Amino acid sequence: MKVVHVVTLVSEDGAYGGPTSVAAGQLEECAARGHEVTLLSLWRGASPAPGRIGSVPLRTRPARSLLPGRFTGLMHPLLVRDMWNAMGRADVVHVHAGRDLVSIAALTVAALRRKKFVTQTHGMVQPRRAVAVRLFDRVYVPLLRRARGCLVLTEHERRAVAEVIGAGGPPLVALPNGVRPERAGETVERPRREVLFLARLHPRKRPEAFVEMAALVHRRMPDARFTLYGADEGVLPAVRQLIAAHGLQGVVSYRGALGHAEAVRAYARAAVYVLPSVDEPFPMTVMEALSAGTPVVCTDSCGIADELARRKAAVVTDGSPREMADAVCALLTDDARRRALVEAGHRAVAEAFSIHSVTDRLETIYRGVCQAPLPH
Repeated sequence: MKVVHVVTLVSEDGAYGGPTSVAAGQLEECAARGHEVTLLSLWRGASPAPGRIGSVPLRTRPARSLLPGRFTGLMHPLLVRDMWNAMGRADVVHVHAGRDLVSIAALTVAALRRKKFVTQTHGMVQPRRAVAVRLFDRVYVPLLRRARGCLVLTEHERRAVAEVIGAGGPPLVALPNGVRPERAGETVERPRREVLFLARLHPRKRPEAFVEMAALVHRRMPDARFTLYGADEGVLPAVRQLIAAHGLQGVVSYRGALGHAEAVRAYARAAVYVLPSVDEPFPMTVMEALSAGTPVVCTDSCGIADELARRKAAVVTDGSPREMADAVCALLTDDARRRALVEAGHRAVAEAFSIHSVTDRLETIYRGVCQAPLPH
C-alpha cells in the first residue's frame, strides 16, 4: 500500500509531542513491512529539516504562524501543494487531526482528491464552548465526518469525539499508541540517583509539582538529583522560582528541549521517570520510559493508569507531591521493587503497547478502508 500521513509539526525540540512520535513510529513499522510511506508536516528548527525520520521519508515546509495559538495557526501555503501531490498517489491517507490549519488543509485536500482517509485525534478533540472553537468546528467537524474511521485511544476519548462529531460520524475505532520494545535499558549504567521529568513545560504537565516532589525527596535523600527537559510553554519562570525558593540550585536543573534520539538516551540514564500530568490521554513518554527500562511514576488520571496498575508496570499516585515523593524514594532504595517494576514494564510494552501489535491492527484498518467503495 501507498500510505501518506499528515501531522501538524515536526521540530527540533519535539514541541508537538505524542502525535509526531506516533506518526513516525507507525510509518516506520509500515515501511519495515514493505509499504510505501510518506510523512507530511511543517518543520520548525534552527537547522534545515531532515529528509527522513528514521526510515520514513519526510516532506516539510517551514512553519509560519498565520493565526494566534501555539499550533492552531501554523501553516505554509506550499504544504497544501505537497499534500495534493502526495495524496494523489496514496491508497490511504491518515491525518493526525487536531484543531489547526494543517489538519483542516489535509482533510480538505483528501476530500477534494476523493481519497479514503482515517483520522487520529490523540485526545486533542474535546468538546469546547468558546466562540472561536465553535466557528472553527463549522468547517472542521464536517470534514471529520467524511473519514472512514476515527482512531481513538481510550473510552474517554471515544465519548469526547462522539460528542464533537455528533450523529452521522465515522466509526470510532480503538487503537493504542505503540513503541518499539527495547531491552537496552538493562545494560545502561545508571550511576546517579537521577529523577527525570521529560515533557512540555505546560500547566497540564505540572512541572511545578515535580519540583515540589523533588524538594520532599531531597530532604530524605540529599544525593538524589532531578532534571527537567522539555519545551517551555509558559511555566519555566514559575519552575525557576520554586527551585530558588526551596534552595534546590544544583539539585534540580532545567536543560531545555530534546530531540527524540536524545530523549531516548535521557530515559535510559535516569533512575526514575516521573510524569505529574493530569488528564493525560495516552502518554508516549511513559511508554518510551518503560521501553527503556526506567521505572515510571504517574498519576491516577493518566488514561492508561488502570492498565499499568493492573500489570504492576508503574507506580500510580494521586499526583500530590507527597505521594510522588514517597514513590520515588521507595524506588531509589528498593532494588528488588525496582527490578520487578522494570520487568513488568517490559511485559506491558511487549504485550499491550508494542508497535508491532499496533501496526497489525492498523494494517487491518487500512485494508478495510481500501476495500470500501467511495460514496457517490
